[in-house]
Amino acid sequence: MAVPPWLESLLSTAFFTVCTTHGDAARGECNMYCLDCKGDAFCFYCRSSKHKDHQVIQIRRSSYHDVVRVTEIQKVLDISGIQTYVINSARVLFLNERPQPKSGKGVAHICEICGRSLLDPFRFCSLGCKLVGIKRNGNASFSLEAKNEVVVMDRTRREGISKEEEELREGSQQDIYPPTPPPPPSSARRRKGIPHRAPFGS
Repeated sequence: MAVPPWLESLLSTAFFTVCTTHGDAARGECNMYCLDCKGDAFCFYCRSSKHKDHQVIQIRRSSYHDVVRVTEIQKVLDISGIQTYVINSARVLFLNERPQPKSGKGVAHICEICGRSLLDPFRFCSLGCKLVGIKRNGNASFSLEAKNEVVVMDRTRREGISKEEEELREGSQQDIYPPTPPPPPSSARRRKGIPHRAPFGS
């Protein structure tokens, strides 16, 4: 499955609203999302009571935009191709496209979907743009199974190349150092020495 069933719901969910049940509590803002329920955002206290054994991710905010930590999202999605950022000592990625003026000349890397300038040679600026790219072109995936298959194929290919190089190296060593000739057979005749007569008696 290229796109998990909960992703579009996650990207369209409004976060950081006040929880209707725990609004007066210190941690009453709705910054949690349940991948099993695929419903609305909820707060820390709702998680403890309603989503205790579910897959839940926490959404954070950076410059008024929603982000998620890479350590959380990479457990459930293949996030390859998406630009990541380090914010407050944690590596994160943005959920959705962020408005930006048109990139000027000299920008080396831009998002394939929205044209936002990127710091590194990635294809997308956010989860949302990768989703659009998958629907539009089909040349990317969020599936961890597909990613694992590619990793296994790449590892197998590299192991095959290493084995071939090892065989070539062994063959080259044999060419450089020809085999030592076998010793002569033990039955070969030996040359007799010069005979000596016994001295005459006086």
